Amino acid sequence: MAAPGAVVAVPLLLLRAAAAAAALGCGYKVGPGMNGGYRERGPGETEGNWGSRKRAGGRSSWFLCNGFLRKHWGGAGGGKDPTLRGHSPVLSPLRIRLCPQSCPPTRPDLLNVHLVPHTHDDVGWLKTVEQYFYGVRNDVQHAGVQYILDSVVAQLVAEPTRRFTYAEVAFLARWWRLQDQATQNTVRQLVEQGRLELVGGGWSMADEAVTHYSAGLEQLGLGRGFLRRELGPCAAPRQAWQIDPFGHSRQSAATFAQMGYDGLFLGRVDHQDKAQREQRRELELLWRTTGSLQSPGSDLFTGILPNLYNPPTGFCWDQLCSDPPVVDGDSEENNVASIVSTFLDIATKQAKHYRTNHIIMTMGSDFHYENANLWFKNMDKLIAHVNAQQANGSRVHVLYSTPSCYLWELHQANLSWSLKMDDFFPYSDGPHQFWTGYFTSRPALKRYERLSNNFLQICSQLEALAGPAARDGPYGPGDSSLLREAVAVAQHHDAVTGTEKQHVANDYAKQLAMGWERCQLLVSNALASLSGTKETFTFCNSLNISVCPLSEASSQFLVLLYNPLGRRVSWPLRLPVHGASYTVTDPRGQPVPSEVVPVSIATRGLRGNDAGAMQELLFQASVPALGFSTFTVTRSPHGDPRVPPVQPPVQPQPWDIHNEHLRVLFDPRTGHMKEIQNLAKNISLPVFQSFYWYNASVGNDDSSQASGAYIFRPNSSEPIPVSGSKQISTSLVKNALVQELHQNFSSWCSQVVRLHAGQPYVELEWTVGPIPVEDGWGKEIISRFQTPLQTQALFYTDSNGRQILERRRDHRPTWDLNQTEPVAGNYYPVTSRIFIKDKKVQLTALTDRSQGGSSISDGSLELMVHRRLLYDDNRGVGEPLLEQDPAQRGLVVRGRHLLLLDTVQAAADGHRLRAQELFMAPYPVLAPGGGPSYWPKQRVLREFSALRRELPPSIHLLTLAPGDAGTLLLRLEHQFESGESRNSSQPVTIDLLDLFSAFTITSVQEMSLGGDQPLDAISRLVWTPATGPAQSQPVAKLDPRQVTLQPMDIRTFLVHYEGPGAALGGL
Repeated sequence: MAAPGAVVAVPLLLLRAAAAAAALGCGYKVGPGMNGGYRERGPGETEGNWGSRKRAGGRSSWFLCNGFLRKHWGGAGGGKDPTLRGHSPVLSPLRIRLCPQSCPPTRPDLLNVHLVPHTHDDVGWLKTVEQYFYGVRNDVQHAGVQYILDSVVAQLVAEPTRRFTYAEVAFLARWWRLQDQATQNTVRQLVEQGRLELVGGGWSMADEAVTHYSAGLEQLGLGRGFLRRELGPCAAPRQAWQIDPFGHSRQSAATFAQMGYDGLFLGRVDHQDKAQREQRRELELLWRTTGSLQSPGSDLFTGILPNLYNPPTGFCWDQLCSDPPVVDGDSEENNVASIVSTFLDIATKQAKHYRTNHIIMTMGSDFHYENANLWFKNMDKLIAHVNAQQANGSRVHVLYSTPSCYLWELHQANLSWSLKMDDFFPYSDGPHQFWTGYFTSRPALKRYERLSNNFLQICSQLEALAGPAARDGPYGPGDSSLLREAVAVAQHHDAVTGTEKQHVANDYAKQLAMGWERCQLLVSNALASLSGTKETFTFCNSLNISVCPLSEASSQFLVLLYNPLGRRVSWPLRLPVHGASYTVTDPRGQPVPSEVVPVSIATRGLRGNDAGAMQELLFQASVPALGFSTFTVTRSPHGDPRVPPVQPPVQPQPWDIHNEHLRVLFDPRTGHMKEIQNLAKNISLPVFQSFYWYNASVGNDDSSQASGAYIFRPNSSEPIPVSGSKQISTSLVKNALVQELHQNFSSWCSQVVRLHAGQPYVELEWTVGPIPVEDGWGKEIISRFQTPLQTQALFYTDSNGRQILERRRDHRPTWDLNQTEPVAGNYYPVTSRIFIKDKKVQLTALTDRSQGGSSISDGSLELMVHRRLLYDDNRGVGEPLLEQDPAQRGLVVRGRHLLLLDTVQAAADGHRLRAQELFMAPYPVLAPGGGPSYWPKQRVLREFSALRRELPPSIHLLTLAPGDAGTLLLRLEHQFESGESRNSSQPVTIDLLDLFSAFTITSVQEMSLGGDQPLDAISRLVWTPATGPAQSQPVAKLDPRQVTLQPMDIRTFLVHYEGPGAALGGL
C-alpha cells in the first residue's frame, strides 16, 4: 500500500489516453494497483489497476474528466454526448477518490502535532457581509476578508510545505470573481495539491439549533456546487468544519454523513461535557446520527478541538494578537528556548486527553491572516526549532497539516471509538451561562428567514416547471439566485440566530427582500406561462397584518394559490376587503363557501386604527399537488352592508369553539383556555394556556452573567403572568367556516384561538409587543401550556425540523450534569415542534419559526416567543437585544402555534404532515383578471398539477430545482422515523418515470445528498464503534421505476427531461 502522495509509474496506454483527454480539459490522478480494483484509502490515495478494455471497434481505458471517471474508446465515435466525442458519458461504478493529495510525512514513533492554519470569517456579525469582505468600518472590527485570501494565497505559493484550511464559500466566491485567470489557476493547483483544503462546503457556517434542514441543504448545495464548478472536483470538502456554532444537532450531523463527509470537527461543546470527555479521553468519538438509517452510513466521526478554534495560549501571531514572535537570531530578545519549552509542555498535556500519537492544533481565529506572513513566518520557525529538539531526545514532531491529513492518521490507528446517539444541546461555556436565549432572539427575522426559504422552494419549483420562460418572460428577467444566496447567508450562525448587531440584522433582511423581488418576477413569468394568461400579478406581502391593496380596492379579482407540496391541500385564505358580501368560485366555476369577518382589534392596532380594511374575506381553497388553483372573487352588489361585530360570549355556560374534529373550552370566569377535546378519538385533556415573562437577570452573587442575545438567564425560576388580573378580556367570532376566541392579556399581548372548519388542530395566533422595559427590567415572554399529564420529566423536541429527540429535565444522556440554571439549562431549540405525552395521550405544539422551549415541570410545555433585553451578555456583540420599529418603539411580533391532541400511536401521522404544511405553505398571488393570452389562441388553465398522481403521505417532495441545461435536481424524502407510525413508517416505492405530468423524464442518475456528485462515487472512511463493526451496504443499482425510500431516507436524483410545458394537464 502506497503512502498518501506516493509517486507511481503510469502505464503507457494511460498516458496516451491522458493526451486525448487533455484537449477536453480532463486530467489523470492514478495510484498503484491492487487485486485489479479500486478501493478507498487515505486522503487522495487511489489504488487499482489502470488498464485497457476490449470493445468491438477499439480499445478503451478509464480516465478522470471534469470530476468523473469516464471510459475512452480508441475507435471512432463512441458515446451519446456530442461534446465528448470518443468518450462514454456513462459514469464508472468504481469508487475512487479523485484527488490524491499528498500529506506531509509523520513519525509513528513520536507525538505528531498537526498545525492547522485557518481563519474563521463570520458571514456577518459585527459588520455586514459587504463590510467584512471589503474591510470597511474597521472602527467596529478590524477585518477585511479579501485581504486575507490575497495574503494566504501568496504565502502558500512562497513556500510549498505550508498549508491552509478555509470554510466560508460566500466570501471565497466573492473573492474568486475578482481574480484574474492566473490567480484562479494558482488556487486550483493549491487545492489539487491539498495545500489549500476547503472544509465545510457551505455558503456559510450554518447554525445548527434554529436552522431548518431544508435551508441547511440549500446552503450546503450552493457552496459545494460553486466549489466543484469553479475549483474542480478536488475542491469538494471531505470534512465538516462546525467550529463556532453554539451547540450541534443530530440532524445536521446526519446531513453531513449522508453527503459523504469523512468527519466533523467541533469547537464548542458544553464545558462540563468537555471536561468529562477529557478525563475519559473521548474528545474524538463516533456519532450515530439517526436511529432510522443503517450504520455505518449514518455514523460520522466527530472530533472536538482542544481550544475552541483558537491557537494555544501564547502562540497567536496575527496582527490582531499581542503574543511575542519567535526571535531566533543573534539577539538579546531571542526566545526560542522558552517558546519551544512552552509548546512542548502544551503538546504533552493536550496529548493526555486524546487516544493516538496525533493531536491537532488550530492556528488562527476570527478574521486572522490579513497579513499571513506574520503567521507563517513564525510557524515556520516553530516547526524548525521544535523538531530540532528531536536530536536532544524530544518525542514531539510538528508539521503543517489539514483536517483531512489529521483524520487520515486517526483512521490509520484502527481503533474503536465511543458512540454518541443524542446531540450537543444546550451549550454552556460556564456555570450559569447557557446559550439558550438565541433559540428565540430576533423572532421577526427568524420568521422572515423561514418564509424566505418557503418562497425560494416555490420559486425553484416554478423555474423548473416553466423552464426558460420563467427566467425570460413578459414581466422582466426572473432570477432565483439572489434569494438563494440570501437564504444561504441567513443560515450563518450569527444571522438567523439573532446574535448580530442591529444594523447587520437589518442588512440580512434587506438582502432577503431583494431576493424576494427578483423571485417574484420569476414566479410571475412562470405562472403566466403555465396558466396561459398574462395577468397583472400582485404579491400581497403584508397579509400578516391584513393589508392587500388589490383585494381592498377591487370589486372582482382572481386569487391564484400555488401549492408546493406533493399532495393536495385545503388551505384557509383570509384577504382584507371593504365589502360586506362576496361570492367565490373555484377553477370549475363552482361556488366556494365564504364568509366576511371583522379584522381583529390587534391587527387594526398594528396598522393604525384608521388605516386599511375593517373586514376580511375568508374561504377554504383546495389546491392540487405541486400546482395551482385559480379562484374568482366577486363583490355582491346587494350584500348585507353590515358585518356582525364580534360578540362577548354568553355567560355562565362554558365558552367553546368547535368543528368536526375538535372542541376547545374556555373558563367563563377568566377567559383562559380550559380544555381540548378530540371528538373523533373521544379524548379530553384539561389544558390551561397563558402568557408569562421571565425577568432577565443582570447578574447576581452567583454569577455576573446577564441575559442577552446569546444567553438566557432569568433571575427567578417562576415567571410572571403578563395579565395583571386573573380575568382577561375576550370576544367571540362564530360562523360556518371559522370559530375563534379573541383574548387580550395586556396592552401589548393578545391572542386569537381559532378553529377553521375541517382542520384537525387548534390555531393560536399570538401578537406580542412592544415589550415594555420602562421599569428597567428586560423581559422574556413565554406561552405556557399546563396539563395533568404524567410526563416523568420527559419531553420531546425536533432536530432541525426532522428527527425527534427525547429530553429529560436536568439530565444529559452521555455525561453527568451539575445543573446551575433550572430554567435556562433545560431549554432546547424547537425548530418545528415540541410535545409531551403520557402512555396514552400526546399534546404537540408546532411552531412557525424556531423558538426555545421546555417542560419545566411535569405536564407543562412552554415556548419563548419574544425577548427584549437591556444588557449585553458579554459574548462579543457589544449591544443589548433591544429591537425597535421605525418609530423607535419596541418591535411587535406575530406568530402562530398549532396545537394537536391525539393518541400517542397516531400523533406522528398528524404532526408530521401538519409541520410540512406549515413550513411549505401554499402561496397566494392576486390579479385583477382579464389579462391577454400568453400565446395567441392558447387555452387558459385555471388549475394545474405537475404530478400525474399525489405522493403518498409519508413522502415529501423536498427539492425540485433547475440544474444545467436539460436537467433538474430532485429530492424525495421519507418524512417519518422508523417505528413512530404503524402505517407511515413503512418503506414506500415510487415510480419516478411516471411521477410528473409537466415534463418527460428521459434518464435518471442518483446523486449524493449534496447533489454535486454521483452516489456511487461516494466512498467514506469507515470507522469502528466500540459496540463492534457494522456491515457496509453496497449502493444498489437504480431502477427509476422502483425507487424505495426507507424511513428518514432522502434520495437525490439528477433528472434529464424533455419539455417543461409539453405535457401540461389542467382544466
